[in-house]
Amino acid sequence: MSRIPVLSSEELRAVEARCAGWTPSLMQRAGRASAHAAQRLARDDGGPILVVAGPGNNGGDAWVAAAHLRETFHRVVVLDVTGAAPKAAEARAARDEFAARGGEIVRQFPTLDPSLVVDGLLGIGLVRDVQAPFAEIIERINRLGAPVLAIDVPSGLDAHTGTVRGVAVNATRTLTFIAHKLGLHTADGPDRCGVVELDDLGAIDESLVESSGQLLTAASVRGWVKARTRNAHKGDFGTLAVIGGHRGMVGAALLAGRAALYAGAGKVRIGLLANDALAVDAMHPEMMLASIDDAMAADALVVGPGAGRSPSATSVSMFERQALPAALASPKPLVLDADALNAIAFSEPLQKALASRRAPTILTPHPAEAARLLGKETPQVQADRLAAATAIATRYRCHVVLKGAGSICVSPESRWSVNATGNPGLASGGTGDVLAGIVGALLAQGYAPYIALQLGVCLHGAAADALAAAGHGPIGLTASEVAVEARRLMNAWSAR
Repeated sequence: MSRIPVLSSEELRAVEARCAGWTPSLMQRAGRASAHAAQRLARDDGGPILVVAGPGNNGGDAWVAAAHLRETFHRVVVLDVTGAAPKAAEARAARDEFAARGGEIVRQFPTLDPSLVVDGLLGIGLVRDVQAPFAEIIERINRLGAPVLAIDVPSGLDAHTGTVRGVAVNATRTLTFIAHKLGLHTADGPDRCGVVELDDLGAIDESLVESSGQLLTAASVRGWVKARTRNAHKGDFGTLAVIGGHRGMVGAALLAGRAALYAGAGKVRIGLLANDALAVDAMHPEMMLASIDDAMAADALVVGPGAGRSPSATSVSMFERQALPAALASPKPLVLDADALNAIAFSEPLQKALASRRAPTILTPHPAEAARLLGKETPQVQADRLAAATAIATRYRCHVVLKGAGSICVSPESRWSVNATGNPGLASGGTGDVLAGIVGALLAQGYAPYIALQLGVCLHGAAADALAAAGHGPIGLTASEVAVEARRLMNAWSAR
């Protein structure tokens, strides 16, 4: 497997400590890399490059970058935010050299039309909302309309949670160092970072690969798709059951089932909850519309799409009274989605049944469903998405994907990953049902639960990205289109 590590702040500090004394230092390497990235990004209009240097190590990287840029005959103006000497020796040396050679240093935000802004104001150590004068500087950067290169992380973005701490730079490109940070890829991060590039500065080796989370990309997971032998038969790829589809919501169950067919399940059975259930899916007669009891005989289960919610926490539907408890008691691999999650959130007996399951279980909540499962409010979940997903995985002893921008996957052992694929086209009805069907199909085919979850999530997002690139989204992208495109990608990825 190709693994792209994502390190926490503590893990990054440990790497930095291990690299202390290197020549050239990490700061010198980061500054040089930032200068090279700035040269590639700056508009070719003769305008100056504005470098904003803050008080910490991020500002030190900016001073080193400014010195390198000036050596390449760019006009460089440095906004020295504090006027105090940088803490790091190499940053002080770069600042002093820049000044000694006649470099332009200003203390107030200059009146310029820059070809590029280099953001070295605040780094990964931000732990509180941005205050004046930094907040005003960030707002001025955003109003310039020039390309912005963020050093390591856009100033004002929490590098761990991806939340904006009051105000944050809107970067065109973010050059991050040593390893990826979670906040660049989840919550507000994708909207603030622009294109994310990584330079490990030579500081990452194999001993760190298993030490933290990972980033899921199409390139990193495509090798997980199993190629098929010519001597295969449908029994090799399992039978998946989808339980759901209450009256008025039958389409959710059908979407999940169709997605499972496209994702390679050998057979798909649909156990519909609606009293006036269809006898056949005319669009896909390959699917078997069975009774719930018959569907339960499948190799893996997806339960919840379109199941319907009880009108209150004290009202219990047939689904909650019979079908869901039977699924929780089943020894089969199980995906719980949508209203199955809501029912569990309202029922202590169902919560106990879920936590006591021995068979693999995957939960696919969006933030509001995650909040119900944790007894919290949605903003609390979004404030630290990794913490919320980990809490669910720990409490219910299951695999979890917390859906949203930068979906986060967590295993019961607290291994985690953040997904880099997907776009706003997935913010439409039915795409969650398609994801549940894809993951369920992978379980039915024998993929290990955590691999099935991560591969399904990344494939789902990659399908949406491919459709958007072809002009079919993000606006107006439909769940059915995502399911079909996921099939195309699976076949492309399985071709060795």
